Amino acid sequence: MHNYKLSVWCLLVIVEDLTLRGRISIFKDREHAGYLLSNFLKEKLDERENVVVLAIPRGGVPVGCIVAKELQAEFDLIIVRKTPIPWNPEAGFGAVTPDGNFILNENMVKYLRLELNEIKKVAKRVLDEIKRKEQMFLRNRKRVNLTNKNIILVDDGLATGFTMLAAVKFLGNKPRKIVIAVPTASRSAISMLSKHVHAIYCLNIRGEIPYFAVADAYVHWRDLTDNDVIEYLRKYNYII
Repeated sequence: MHNYKLSVWCLLVIVEDLTLRGRISIFKDREHAGYLLSNFLKEKLDERENVVVLAIPRGGVPVGCIVAKELQAEFDLIIVRKTPIPWNPEAGFGAVTPDGNFILNENMVKYLRLELNEIKKVAKRVLDEIKRKEQMFLRNRKRVNLTNKNIILVDDGLATGFTMLAAVKFLGNKPRKIVIAVPTASRSAISMLSKHVHAIYCLNIRGEIPYFAVADAYVHWRDLTDNDVIEYLRKYNYII
């Protein structure tokens, strides 16, 4: 039996598993995390009708595929990507949406002293990559209609949360409700995103940026490739 905590921040519900708070090396891999998250949602999710799971590639795809299958929900991708710091591409200062808008971590931008022209150049390169991935992952498949649907945004974890925020901003007012479901997240990301969605479901909340790492929640962790994403989509019959 899980020990759950429900916190209300404004009108937002945050649901976590207290037995997993602050712990590391919880999930064997992303698929294991997907099954645990699915069971968590089955027990606690308010809206079970007209649900669409939107996974953020790459790492969110194995988690999202399993969540959609277990909840018997529609599935699609939402391809948003971080804007990498030019001299440190592993870190980001914001994220770009599929329509070319970008969400900035203003504190990071000020700290890095990035000029607007440099930001726009990085954002343009990221948008080109988003369009390439849309062609690769989505191909000619008809997109799921999101109007008045209950959206579950899924990733393998939230560090700063700005990529997830970009996904939320891109969806706008089209869905009926937007919730976030992730295996692990930093307290910083939960706090930041809490102002923008209806609910957050997270098994493992721990740590603060810059000391938090998504990978620490997993026993077996590796960066996924584009081919890995395609294989997962094929495995769950989302592309042929």
